[in-house]
Amino acid sequence: MRTFPDLEATVADPASSSADAREMSAAQSRSAVLEEQIAENPGRFRVLTGDRPTGRLHLGHYFGTLHNRVRLQKLGVEMFVLVADYQVLTDRDVADDLPWHVEELVLDYLAIGVDPHRGTIFTHSAVPALNQLMLPFLSLVSVAELSRNPTVKDEIAHSRQSAVSGLMFTYPVHQAADILFCKSNLVPVGQDQLPHLELTRTIARRFNNRYGDGTAVFPQPEALLSSAPLLLGTDGAKMSKSRGNAITLAASADETARLIRGARTDSERHITYEPATRPEVSSLVLLAALCQKRPPEEVAADIGSAGAGALKKVVIEAVNEYLAPIRSRRAELARDRAHLRRVLAEGNERARAVADVTLAEVREAMGGCR
Repeated sequence: MRTFPDLEATVADPASSSADAREMSAAQSRSAVLEEQIAENPGRFRVLTGDRPTGRLHLGHYFGTLHNRVRLQKLGVEMFVLVADYQVLTDRDVADDLPWHVEELVLDYLAIGVDPHRGTIFTHSAVPALNQLMLPFLSLVSVAELSRNPTVKDEIAHSRQSAVSGLMFTYPVHQAADILFCKSNLVPVGQDQLPHLELTRTIARRFNNRYGDGTAVFPQPEALLSSAPLLLGTDGAKMSKSRGNAITLAASADETARLIRGARTDSERHITYEPATRPEVSSLVLLAALCQKRPPEEVAADIGSAGAGALKKVVIEAVNEYLAPIRSRRAELARDRAHLRRVLAEGNERARAVADVTLAEVREAMGGCR
C-alpha cells in the first residue's frame, strides 16, 4: 500500500525507550490504585469501550478485553459499549454488509455476558451528536500530532486499501469523541493504546482551558491497563480477524479442533512455557491455562515430554469446554435477531440522550456556536 514518508518506522531511540518504560511503570502503578478505587466505589466510574464490526470476535478479544468488561460491569461500573460502525467506512468489504456485522458483534457481546440492562450498547451511526463533537475537537489538535499518533500509524500500516483516506487521520479524534461524549472517566486499554488515550486527555484539557471558563466540561479519562496476555493466532502471528488465524467465539467444537490441530509449534518435543524463546508453543499452553484457570507453567509441566500432539489435545479440550456455555447462549440468542435489534435500538436511544446533553454543553461553552 502507499504510505507517507513521515509515517514510516524509525530505529528506536534508547532515550525514548527509557521514557516509554517509565510511562508504562507509572500507568501500571496508577491502574493498581484505580482497581482499589473500583472495588471501593464502582459507581463513581463510567467506562467507554467497544469494537469495530469487522468480523466475529475471537479468543484474543475475549481474554484480551471482553471478559474484563463483564468483570467491571458485574462490579457495578457503568458501561458504554460502542459498535464503531463509522470506523469501518474505509473497509469496503465490511461496509457492504454492515448491518449483519453489527448484529454479529452485538450477538457476541450478549453471549459472553454483557448485560444491556446495566449498560449501553450503541452504534456510531445512530448518535449524530457524538459525531458532531469531531469538529471542535479537530480544531484543538495539529496535523503533526495526528501524523505521529501510533494509532494512525498502525491503522495505515494494516490498511488493505491502495491509498490512505483522510478519515484515517481523524481516527484518534473520533475515538476521543467516543470517550468524551459520555464523559467517560475510565478507559480499559493495552499498553499500545496509551498514546491514543493521552491525545484524548489532551483534547479534554485543551477544551476545558479554552472554553471551560474555570470549569471542567470534560473529565480527563484515566487508563485502566489490562494485564491481558497476548494470544498468538494459529500461524504464530498476532491473532487477528483479518489474518484468518483466529478461533472465533462462534466457531463450532469441530472447527476449533481443526484450527488448533493446524496451529504452528516447534521441533522441540518437551513442552515448556517460555514465551520469549518458544512463542508458538507457549501461546497454546497459555490458552489452555486461561481456559482451565491454572498457571501456564503447571499446564506445561503436566504435558512434559508428551509432545505437541498431546499439547494440542489438551488445548482443544480446554477451549471447547470453556466456550461451550458461551456457544450455547450465542446459538439461542441468534434465533431471535429481532431481540438483537431491540437491544441496539434501546442502547442507541440512551446514547443519543447523553450525547445531546453533552453537545448542548459544548455549544454553550463555545458561546452558542452551532
